[in-house]
Amino acid sequence: MSFERAKHNNCSVIGCRNEHRSLFLVPSSKPQKNQWIDFIFFGNAPTQIPKVLHVCGKHFTDDCFLNLGQYRAGLAERLKLKSGSVPTLFGSTNIKHLGQASTSSACFQLPLSRDVACQTDHLETHTVGTQLCLKTLQLEIKSEGVQATVSCKGFGVGMSNAESDPLCLSSKPLKRPPKRPRLDHDELLEDNPLEGSSLVEASRGHDSTYDPADSITASLCSSLQSEDSSTPTHNNKKYIVYENCIMDLFNLCPVCTRACEVRTQTLGTFLSVKQLCPHCTFSRQWNSQPILGSIPAGNLNLSVAIYLSGASFIQIEKVFNTMKLQLFRYKTFRRHARAFIEPAVIHHWKVTQDVNLQWLSQEKKVILGGDMRADSPGYSAKYGSYTMMDLNTNTIVDIQLVQSNEVGGSCHMEKEGLTRSLALLESRGVNLDCIVTDRHPQVQKFLRERKITHYYDVWHMAKGLSKKLEAISKQKDCEILKKWMKSISNHMYWTAAGSTSEPERIAKWNAILNHVRDVHTHEDPLYPKCEHAIRKTTDKSKWLQADSQVFNKLEKLLTNKRMLKDVAKLSPHHQTSSLESFHAVILRFAPKNVVFTFIGMLCSLYLAAMHYNENADRPQAETEEGVPCFKMSFPKGRKGECIAKPEKTQPTFGYVADMMDLIFEEVFVNPTPYTESLLAIPVPEDLSAQYEKPYKDELNQVQTGGSLNPT
Repeated sequence: MSFERAKHNNCSVIGCRNEHRSLFLVPSSKPQKNQWIDFIFFGNAPTQIPKVLHVCGKHFTDDCFLNLGQYRAGLAERLKLKSGSVPTLFGSTNIKHLGQASTSSACFQLPLSRDVACQTDHLETHTVGTQLCLKTLQLEIKSEGVQATVSCKGFGVGMSNAESDPLCLSSKPLKRPPKRPRLDHDELLEDNPLEGSSLVEASRGHDSTYDPADSITASLCSSLQSEDSSTPTHNNKKYIVYENCIMDLFNLCPVCTRACEVRTQTLGTFLSVKQLCPHCTFSRQWNSQPILGSIPAGNLNLSVAIYLSGASFIQIEKVFNTMKLQLFRYKTFRRHARAFIEPAVIHHWKVTQDVNLQWLSQEKKVILGGDMRADSPGYSAKYGSYTMMDLNTNTIVDIQLVQSNEVGGSCHMEKEGLTRSLALLESRGVNLDCIVTDRHPQVQKFLRERKITHYYDVWHMAKGLSKKLEAISKQKDCEILKKWMKSISNHMYWTAAGSTSEPERIAKWNAILNHVRDVHTHEDPLYPKCEHAIRKTTDKSKWLQADSQVFNKLEKLLTNKRMLKDVAKLSPHHQTSSLESFHAVILRFAPKNVVFTFIGMLCSLYLAAMHYNENADRPQAETEEGVPCFKMSFPKGRKGECIAKPEKTQPTFGYVADMMDLIFEEVFVNPTPYTESLLAIPVPEDLSAQYEKPYKDELNQVQTGGSLNPT
């Protein structure tokens, strides 16, 4: 008969190694430090007791252990007893929950004759810093979470030789790390927070029905070993992993636990690791990303995310370089954009546009708003994007991109964009009732010749009038006009919204000249008197005098021929303020200080339109109690006046998810039909194509003081 002793804090016990028939004598008083709890044995007592012994866990109940849940999950190699625990179970108790052998002979082991089947450590130099389960590195298990394949074949992505792999950018053996010393209990808690949390959970005293698989440690371990294969590649979660943490997984051989040779290959964000053990010829390859054809999925996914979100690759590259994150080059990003992203964006926009135009063709009266945005800023813009919006539904229905050299100059781009957009709408059978635009002279003439009802946006006209009124108010003896500027601007909006015909708008507009003189009855029968309540005032200084200089200048401005003609055509129902909001959205996808190719600008405009159509009519945000939310705003046009604007809910990005699925599931699989649609778009030649380019040597000669024409 042999005996073992295990010491846990202040408790020491002796257990049997015979047939588990020992009786236990528990002292009536609490054991003192280093005091032994004696057993009554069947047979002779031992004459000498070894210094290091282990007690049999079959004689203790589940609530006596600190780390039972972690031991079941495979994250602990030995069970830990609570302070003051005593053995209370008699006989061959079933302890399958401890993960040990069922035979009684495997219960205890002397240090000199340790039984391999029982308490031999499976991995003597288990790396605590990796926080992996013991089953993760076994040969018969393939971890889908890390995509590690155990094989003895050569290394390489799709090849047996690492040197012949085109993905190999750096390949060098790493130095063998020294063997790590085994950590004691305190070091284990400090270096392995997951195990520490398990100890806390186990020390709370779970009963025999406690399932460690429900604990966070067990669920985290199982998530590392398995992954839902039905999830698309681009929808999987991604993490930032440090190089030294990855190397901790491959420094030691999982078979012989000796140091291994590790080689790495990188391609942008992609990392491939080969582990080769020179002692037992064990080898395996691990890839950080799936390979789609010959392209790492992470590289393509990052390119798609940058493009669809409207971000700048140059700025993203600066962020990555600052963090020392690995990234591919700009040429790779542009190659992904031309081959997969831009064809998908154009296809998705055409599909959604066809749905909108088909719905518009069924409407009897369609009211559209049109406006152009010039890019880049200044009087020599390269691009002009003309947007056509359905003002009834606040939806972008068409965008036409015009390059300045197509029409002979940037001043002709707006008319050309409108012409192309109307031609498309007519070909789809859209019945146009009227169109609301600004007062562009070429647009006025074009719509007049086409006999299309044309209205002017009030905001554009009020903005121009306010600038002229402000200029008059700064002149001598005209300062009083500053008090009337806001009222005159509001009167223009009221005239447009409260009139049903052009003569009525003119009559109401002229009434402002009587109103500023405190005269509220008018000669025009269409508007004989003011609608407000007439009140007597004692302060006559705020009213304008009929023979004053300021009144004469105001009358000349408000009643000139062009002003009256434009007032008659003010839009009575819809304005183009939503188009101005859309132009602000375009700045997120196509900033004016960034140079774009023609297709790149067109795709950015389509992305902005899809984002606007999805989020334009968001409801107002509310608190948990249902109170509407507002935010403070200081509009530039109100000269510092604060207003309360309704705060809308957060925007959504469903169009991004749809195009992600389109790119990875359809375009990447068969890009031919999508690229054919892209190539069918007529792309104008560059602005510099009409000029003759000199040779580089001749240009250098001019810079140094020479001449292009030596004769």
